[in-house]
Amino acid sequence: MTAATSPAALADDIASLRAALAQAEARADAAEAEAARAKAVASNTEALIASLKLEIEKLRRELYGTRSERKARLLDQLEFQLEELEATASEDELAAEQAAAKTTAVAAFTRKRPSRQPFPDHLPRERVVVPTPASCPCCGSDKLCKLGETITETLEVIPRQWKVIQTVREKFTCRACETITQPPAPFHATPRGWAGPNLLATILFEKFGQHQPLNRQAERFAREGVPLSLSTLADQVGTAAAVLKPLHDLIAAHVMVAERLHGDDTPVPVLAKGETDTGRLWVYVRDDRPFSGQAPPAALFHYSRDRKGEHPERHLAGFQGWLQADAFAGYNRLYEPDRRPGPIHAALCWAHARRGFFKLADIAANTKRGKDAPPISPLALETVKRIDAIFDLERALTGKTAAERLAARQELGVPLADALETWLRTERARLSRHAPVAKAMDYMLTRWDGFTRFLGDGRLCLTNNAAERGLRGIALGRKAWLFCGSDRGGQRAAVLYGLITTAKLNDVDPQAWLAVTVRR
Repeated sequence: MTAATSPAALADDIASLRAALAQAEARADAAEAEAARAKAVASNTEALIASLKLEIEKLRRELYGTRSERKARLLDQLEFQLEELEATASEDELAAEQAAAKTTAVAAFTRKRPSRQPFPDHLPRERVVVPTPASCPCCGSDKLCKLGETITETLEVIPRQWKVIQTVREKFTCRACETITQPPAPFHATPRGWAGPNLLATILFEKFGQHQPLNRQAERFAREGVPLSLSTLADQVGTAAAVLKPLHDLIAAHVMVAERLHGDDTPVPVLAKGETDTGRLWVYVRDDRPFSGQAPPAALFHYSRDRKGEHPERHLAGFQGWLQADAFAGYNRLYEPDRRPGPIHAALCWAHARRGFFKLADIAANTKRGKDAPPISPLALETVKRIDAIFDLERALTGKTAAERLAARQELGVPLADALETWLRTERARLSRHAPVAKAMDYMLTRWDGFTRFLGDGRLCLTNNAAERGLRGIALGRKAWLFCGSDRGGQRAAVLYGLITTAKLNDVDPQAWLAVTVRR
């Protein structure tokens, strides 16, 4: 045995190798921690940039309003991007913390989060006191004196609780005359009602406000230990709609005495024999807030099986004044001079007109289409810019009195509209009737009087967006409830949509309002 292969030498070699391996592992851990920290820093930076971009766009929107459909879509994209980046940054932060725990050479990375607002005062507080030691952990003495406490608040949610309310009515008999007396039965909004007002409001709002069909509600109730059949829930919906119908009629009376209405409609599938037909839900919105009107806003809905002009004629039979709507031909008979009880004047929607040009100038949409995208129309892009100048003026006038709005429009709006008309007619004369942008130009130019009537009345709005906002929930909910079961179902939906939308217009919680209304 040589000196190099002696047990002592081998032990030294093994110790050396172990030390080298330990050093290599430490360097690897440090490198891994550094890489994880750098990744966490980069993720945090990306999330911060996305957050600042979103905040900037929201501030611009508050200052200048929504300039275009592209701006609204940009906000949606930024919010989604921020959601993804925030989640990624949190994952990378945790990975960096775990990697840093393996080494003392690299400090852990902690994200700087915005200061969280305190939880609302109205929420109930439940104190959970952590048991204190019976003796001092340092010296073992039991002479402990409380100096204070530190409270850490955690937001928690309690699953929905169900309960059965038993209303007891005691019977009494008179020993003198043997008459039996008993207090009257408690009030129920629905005949032979078994559902409390909050449960009724929940069912109605989930179906018509949150677009959750009754079958999905029944499944959720069953999972919570309360099996309620679909037919039982449907019975309550039908009865509640009938009970609330007088409020719908009061809203209708309030809407129909307005000087100006917004009108629009949207398709709704209706179940028919072996197929689905296309019905319509019509909305008429009274909203005087843009010109500082004091009347509360309200929305009136109607249902019909088709889109014939006879329906708006019937809906607006007693109305006279201004109707802000699109250029739907079904409204034409309402505008006849000899109409009774009086003529309705058309004020057309600039948002509808602008949409035709915007589709031809939407760079973002064309980018997604790739090679199949049609070329961007310079004329459409220029028209959008000119129309947006009028929109910018109108945003500054929102909330001012009708007189102030009229004065500003006469001074600033009329020159913009006149310049737009001159430019459109000049460019249209140079185009073929087959040019894509020609159709959008003709839509405006052949109805120019209707589009410019807002310039002569401070009560009128530039767009019909008030009605479109009223129909937005229905458009979003169609994918959830698929179709109306019948014409009666469409009529019930019109009643409930009107109540819920009116509550929202007045900044009232629809579900809470329904519960109070049903209770009363």
